[in-house]
Amino acid sequence: MPKEIKNKKINQERLLPLDLPTKKDSNKVSQKQEDIEDEKPPFETTTLWDYPKQSYGKKPKGDNKFQGVTPAFIIWNMIQRYTKPGDLVVDPMAGSGTTVDVCEEEGRKVIGYDINPQHPKVIKNDSRKIPLEDNSVDMVFIDSPYGDNVNYSDDPRDIGKISAEDPKFYEELEKVAREIYRILKPGKVIGWLIGDQWVKRKFTPVGFKIYEMLMDKVGFEPIDIICVARRNQSSNTRIWHYRAKKFNFFLRGFKYLIIAKKPEGKKVNRRPKKVQWRRYK
Repeated sequence: MPKEIKNKKINQERLLPLDLPTKKDSNKVSQKQEDIEDEKPPFETTTLWDYPKQSYGKKPKGDNKFQGVTPAFIIWNMIQRYTKPGDLVVDPMAGSGTTVDVCEEEGRKVIGYDINPQHPKVIKNDSRKIPLEDNSVDMVFIDSPYGDNVNYSDDPRDIGKISAEDPKFYEELEKVAREIYRILKPGKVIGWLIGDQWVKRKFTPVGFKIYEMLMDKVGFEPIDIICVARRNQSSNTRIWHYRAKKFNFFLRGFKYLIIAKKPEGKKVNRRPKKVQWRRYK
């Protein structure tokens, strides 16, 4: 035996073809596949949520090619906090079905509606009239249009065809919010994902307007507001970053996740009271 390998074990792995995985490599691949299958999102404890990708685990949640697809991590965190297995979750604007896929995997009952369904289990329906009984739902999640910046469908009833600068946009979303209020059980939660708009050098604070509508007009009680970092949107490209610098504007970097609940007991009247000023001597 040559002196240089005397009393040493021959590295069997180096004698194998390069394209043939060793037992050690196979174990790594198998472990990686198991990790992907068992992957769960982090349980969020702050009001800043930032996810590097749209989905998690081996099975896709929704369609990441669908424009406006919801990050599955958001829905996972919502149902972990505000529901238990067997509860009914509703998404009135379910799109490509992210809410449906997450809820089914986590053992929640789920109904998804959309005016232009992109998932076999999403039911075609206008969210301004939800075909469910009063006080029958344990949680609602909705990722609504932020204006008319995305062509979601050819249906003329689509709220996403109305500009966020038009008061009618908020009037129609208020109809959706009132339906959500009606079907939610008292004390149960809504999560509304929404973003602001910057179009033609004009900023529209869509998130603030939706928050005001939910609390002051419909009667929800606020729980919190989450800042969700925006990733992989169509404006996250070199050309758009160049334009933002050249023309001095900001690209949208986050969305609001407005979390609120339906009051328990009698509906709260949230009409603003007239201020009565007093004179003091």
